[in-house]
Amino acid sequence: MEKKKTVFDYLAQVFTIFGFAMMVMNVFCLVFGDSAKEFSAMYELGSQGIPVNIAFQFFCVSILIVSVRFVFFTDGIIKKMPVWLRTINMLAAIVIIIAAFVIVFHWFPTDLWQPWVMFFVCFGLSFLGSYFVMRIKENTENKKMEEALRRLKEKGDKK
Repeated sequence: MEKKKTVFDYLAQVFTIFGFAMMVMNVFCLVFGDSAKEFSAMYELGSQGIPVNIAFQFFCVSILIVSVRFVFFTDGIIKKMPVWLRTINMLAAIVIIIAAFVIVFHWFPTDLWQPWVMFFVCFGLSFLGSYFVMRIKENTENKKMEEALRRLKEKGDKK
């Protein structure tokens, strides 16, 4: 049985996504920042870090990602769509949101193919990493539930 989520659960998801994004962006700033300074608004400070306005934009993207996830993975909203289709639709919506931010806030030049390829590679790797972490978490929780059920059955058998 899944517990009812509160606003704090969603805020935790927002800050988790935001924190991960900022960590990745900081690493990219250290590695590519100085060479990409003239190329992208995200790296205008070079290896010194991420501009505050970009950080706030990433925070907004984090809120939107959690909102999209809520829409596609809350049974009360979408009841009959299979999980694989929900996932595909959610990923498409997230890509559209991020692409809109790229275009509106000039995160990188939209007329060059290389930044888009890097975006999709980073997005794909982040998705796969998240997917595997969630699978491990789910398997761990399932094992705990199976163990608890086994102990409950043993306790029932002894009576």
